[in-house]
Amino acid sequence: MEKLTATGFLFRFIAALALVFVTFNPSGYSYAHWVAHVFPNVTAIQAVAGVVLLIGWVVFAVATLRSIGRVGVLLIAVLFAALIWLMISMGWLSLEHKRAIGWIALLALAVTLAIGVSWSFINRRFTGQVSVDETDVKP
Repeated sequence: MEKLTATGFLFRFIAALALVFVTFNPSGYSYAHWVAHVFPNVTAIQAVAGVVLLIGWVVFAVATLRSIGRVGVLLIAVLFAALIWLMISMGWLSLEHKRAIGWIALLALAVTLAIGVSWSFINRRFTGQVSVDETDVKP
């Protein structure tokens, strides 16, 4: 099993960011905006792009849920909610800046997915234990 490097985590984080921001973002330039303008008359290229994004979401979501579980996802979400609350209470962010909060929430989702797909490496480094979902050994 390979070791997780900073470059490896960065690659996973960039892939998660791309998946999240290509699917939807507050700028108006995303797959959701692209399809919303023509729905239900979706073109073939939009359907292919949608299936590719769906595959990406399934891969990241399954890996995240298998590695950190629902409780881990919930804890990361609570952490980011508390951080947003802290930024608002410190005056760094205002509730009127809905787009900024939207970007932060999407960033939090990407961080959650990146941690999820990297967790087995992180956990192994901290604990020395290897996570194995399947084995080749037959009972």
